[in-house]
Amino acid sequence: MSSSNANPFAQLEKSFNYDGSVYKYFDLPSIDIKYDKLPYSIRVLLESAVRNCDNFHVLEQDVQSILGWTADLRQGTNDVEVSFKPARVLLQDFTGVPAVVDFAAMRDAVLNLEGNPEKINPSCPADLVIDHSVQVDFARSSDALGKNQSLEFERNKERFSFLKWGARAFNNMLIVPPGSGIVHQVNLEYLARVIFEQELSDGSKILYPDSVVGTDSHTTMINGLGVLGWGVGGIEAEAVMLGQSISMLLPEVIGYRLEGKLGPLVTSTDLVLTITKHLRQLGVVGKFVEFFGPGVAELSIADRATISNMCPEYGATVGYFPIDENTLNYMAQTNRSEKKIEIIREYLKATRQLRNYSQQEQDPTYTDTVTLDLSTVVTSVSGPKRPHDRVSVTSMSQDFKSCLTSAVGFKGFGISPDNLAANGEFQWDDGKTYRLHHGSVVIAAITSCTNTSNPSVMLGAGLLAKNAVEKGLTILPYIKTSLSPGSGVVTYYLRESGVIPYLEQLGFDIVGYGCMTCIGNSGPLDDNVVNTIEKNGLVCAGVLSGNRNFEGRIHPNTRANYLASPLLVIAYAIAGRVDIDFEKEPLGVNKDGEKVFLRDIWPTRQHIQEVEHKHVIPAMFQEVYSKIQMGSRDWQSLEVSDSNLYAWSASSTYIKRPPFFDGMSRELPQPRSIENARCLLFLGDSVTTDHISPAGSIARNSPAARYLSDRNLTPRDFNSYGSRRGNDAVMVRGTFANIRLVNKLVKRAGPRTVHLPSQEELDIFDAAERYREEGTPLVLLVGKDYGSGSSRDWAAKGPYLLGIKAVIAESYERIHRSNLVGMGIIPLQFIPGENAESLKLNGQEIYNIALPGSSLRPGQRIEVEANGVRFETILRFDTEVDIAYYQNGGILNYMIRKMLE
Repeated sequence: MSSSNANPFAQLEKSFNYDGSVYKYFDLPSIDIKYDKLPYSIRVLLESAVRNCDNFHVLEQDVQSILGWTADLRQGTNDVEVSFKPARVLLQDFTGVPAVVDFAAMRDAVLNLEGNPEKINPSCPADLVIDHSVQVDFARSSDALGKNQSLEFERNKERFSFLKWGARAFNNMLIVPPGSGIVHQVNLEYLARVIFEQELSDGSKILYPDSVVGTDSHTTMINGLGVLGWGVGGIEAEAVMLGQSISMLLPEVIGYRLEGKLGPLVTSTDLVLTITKHLRQLGVVGKFVEFFGPGVAELSIADRATISNMCPEYGATVGYFPIDENTLNYMAQTNRSEKKIEIIREYLKATRQLRNYSQQEQDPTYTDTVTLDLSTVVTSVSGPKRPHDRVSVTSMSQDFKSCLTSAVGFKGFGISPDNLAANGEFQWDDGKTYRLHHGSVVIAAITSCTNTSNPSVMLGAGLLAKNAVEKGLTILPYIKTSLSPGSGVVTYYLRESGVIPYLEQLGFDIVGYGCMTCIGNSGPLDDNVVNTIEKNGLVCAGVLSGNRNFEGRIHPNTRANYLASPLLVIAYAIAGRVDIDFEKEPLGVNKDGEKVFLRDIWPTRQHIQEVEHKHVIPAMFQEVYSKIQMGSRDWQSLEVSDSNLYAWSASSTYIKRPPFFDGMSRELPQPRSIENARCLLFLGDSVTTDHISPAGSIARNSPAARYLSDRNLTPRDFNSYGSRRGNDAVMVRGTFANIRLVNKLVKRAGPRTVHLPSQEELDIFDAAERYREEGTPLVLLVGKDYGSGSSRDWAAKGPYLLGIKAVIAESYERIHRSNLVGMGIIPLQFIPGENAESLKLNGQEIYNIALPGSSLRPGQRIEVEANGVRFETILRFDTEVDIAYYQNGGILNYMIRKMLE
């Protein structure tokens, strides 16, 4: 990425001197008077297009299209396609392993096609943080951290070795070893450049905005630091690493105005849950959200990052906070050098990208604007099954009781009146008998990048724990409590502020550094607890400071899961139940028999900020991040090959060469219509990537378990689906393996379907295998928001390997649609007002989809015929690039052919 004679905008290049060095940049304000009214997020897209314009990857028309952004732009009516080259790619290990596997397999494919395998090398920098593999096997003990990390390394040694090999074999790949923290917090505190410096051949340096696409949907967190970034599928990220630009539709930009101040007892978690519900109701899928207004200046960078983090939950592509002086102050706090910060300030001023939120004249034009008065935010949780179903804490008791009796759905469990009083007893290790009811808390986890990166809520939780212990409050011993910080810095300031002993006294011992409970790595519950829940059909609860609470994600035995601030996680754990009214009911009694209410132990925002200012200092960040790439002794002792080609092992159950390039030729395959297809699954609304490709534990009676058992592995060694994403044989068997999957072709929830026309009920993988043997192509019928949730490439790779050729849905989540295209699966969308039910489809039909061969166009109408019923669908190839990927059999095949030209 540098200026070049071939760049038609080279005349915009200017420079300034600082400390004896020359810094070049593109003078964007001089390009056109329209620049000053562009949203700040669009200015980042513009700079990238100007700097990378070569009329090959990025065209002059891309620059003009971005510069021509107007508030009149509307999705679906005047779509404008542009190219974008992000500055870097961010990977976490669950998606990083498949990326390195694919790269290794691509090298083999290029070699087989008589090309140079060394061409498969990242040209775009990639940062890979190993953070998803640690599980809460041990909790509520001082040695839980060491035991969990030891188990993590034992289970994942082969994967870690493979990633360490990848860092040596491929250029531009930085790996942060396991045990360091959550990818998004490490990105915020350490990896983010804010403004890149790249040395040029003449000794000068060129400056440009940091921007990033990541293989985790919560990559959006970095927008809180003013770095434009969003989640993409692993397949698309791999193409970016290989130098491919992202083809995207120029987005609408919603201006979200913040005014006022948060109340003294309100947290950033309450704020983000409020915004999430608001924006989900507004409808911002595929749009940028940009925050502005005087209220933004009242928020710390950690608060802003919390809001940006949950962008996938409110549906936007990004939730962007332009850079201001608070951003630069955060960089100083996190130990970025004073020189770097001054250079960044100079660049931002020169390009008019430094925001002052109190100056209304700086406000750009937006597609639409909405306003939130921060003073109206109240203490909240979200659940029991979706992150945007916010409930005020004052309404929580009644809301949960209503959910119990409501029909099964996002806000209902369908408990009959006769079973509302169901309960069960069990004996614990202390010899005492305990009783569980509907609403009993069995998991309480302070976890997830959303909150553990924010000192205000983490210190707030510590202060609340201190107050609780001093009041004599305790937590029931069977509740699985855990604390998994997002980085070592969190442990540092919790220790320095003196709150760790109180957290530990309540059972919130540090159990590891990673996503853990939020990703589904909650580990097992005690058998006595599990048996009591299952025997009595109880709706028990998990409370976590996370961002996802979809059914089946947190734990199979917590049917109700609520997202909450770390402070409320502790409060509900002390209460032992979620149906408590904190205003009227005490948390417990103190040693003198006096009632203790939540209000008696809740710290004020001012008190928390005073502790934060005293204890969160640059020296902590210097201490933690100066040695982060070293890793543990176990990591350092891993020995890996120096070969640039990977030596695949036929006996490995973790790393296996994928079949995506088997039989690939240099020539394009001939396009084919889909004939005589069967419907593998008939699904409803809000099917998430957790339903499609679970990341959690592997059930003992599943096809994946049978595969592993056949290779002499015991259930103890199964590990999780997430940890086995480097093995396609496990992952295809785990596709649609979620126990909460509701398939309308069968009567009960679970990973089962009906083979047609035999009507035999089978595991989904087994049914797909039979269809494959019969030569029958497959389709899916789906409702709204198909593929919401995590940006999981295996949610597209798995269906591809099952033999699914097309998906017919009412609507798609942005990243998942892109992933389907990237694997050569056709995403079709019912026309507005129609769906499977209105067309009287039942999934038993034979489907024929006529494709027009070489004349495919983005968004064109495609006819589908099902047992005589003919209906039109919208082809969700949104760009010409999408069509090119499909015609090549997927994005990776496309990249191989491009490199062989």
